[in-house]
Amino acid sequence: MSSAGGPTTAHAPVVLRAAVGEEPLDVSEHAALVDGPRSGAVVTFSGVVRDHDHGRSVRTLDYEGHPSAGAVVERVAAEVAGRFPGVTAVAVSHRVGALAIGDVALACAVAAEHRREAFDACSELVDEVKRQLPVWKRQEFADGSEEWVNCP
Repeated sequence: MSSAGGPTTAHAPVVLRAAVGEEPLDVSEHAALVDGPRSGAVVTFSGVVRDHDHGRSVRTLDYEGHPSAGAVVERVAAEVAGRFPGVTAVAVSHRVGALAIGDVALACAVAAEHRREAFDACSELVDEVKRQLPVWKRQEFADGSEEWVNCP
């Protein structure tokens, strides 16, 4: 890593963060982590807890992760980063535990030499994390009912 906090590898993309945990997530921190002198673009994604789902009012939300979730997100980040020439660095985190409306559940940042690579890699990273990560979401609705969703 360079003294400015960015990656120093000349060719291979670097996964600087791939984590699953209970701490609040900061997308700006992820962006700063991946930015470096080779980066012509840094694209971020912030998956935020919303107050509704499919026309129903959401009151609370909890995420539970399988013990393998950390290893899975590391593998997914490395695979996606490696598929896009020009990607220089990736950082991705998923939060578990009780989240409030407005909290960040998924934070991603991708740095690349050019914007198209950064956008494409970030989009694929989000899709693959959502598809493969063994994390389940329990939503409680305003009417007192609940449901589990996103079970891979």
